[in-house]
Amino acid sequence: MQILKRIWTDEVVEFRGRLYSIPASKIGPKPVQKPHPTMLLGGFSPKTFSRIVNYADGWIPVAGFGPLEQLEQAINGLREGARKANKDPSKIRVFALTYPTVIDSSSSAQQRLPMTGTVDQIGTDINQTKAMGIEHIIFGHAFSPIGQDMKTMIEITKQLARFAK
Repeated sequence: MQILKRIWTDEVVEFRGRLYSIPASKIGPKPVQKPHPTMLLGGFSPKTFSRIVNYADGWIPVAGFGPLEQLEQAINGLREGARKANKDPSKIRVFALTYPTVIDSSSSAQQRLPMTGTVDQIGTDINQTKAMGIEHIIFGHAFSPIGQDMKTMIEITKQLARFAK
């Protein structure tokens, strides 16, 4: 990640490390994003959070595979790690990937998993994630039956997107 940042920002890049070496080189073209593209890391461990604080711009967790309270605790822990490292916790960006499962009606017989339920129930989950500081949500439909029907996938995504604005 450090090498990529240097390639993207320095006019001449030279690096000698344990795993990689770059002789003095002009490498281009440079990205349009300044100073460089947003670098997000996935993962859910203290080592990942340390790498995010020290090298990346933010975190991209998967939302909905566990309680949203657990996700919120992780975000708070990540921001606390930034404070301990004398970094501005507000600079740590959080995006989320989620695989929503939309059903036609609510079922109160069993406990509902996050990002599962009616469009309105999932909308409530989206609002809860926004309140945690998640600034961008990516809807994935690859593991869902609607992922096989492009028209339905687009329609469901439009319905969910109104909550994400």
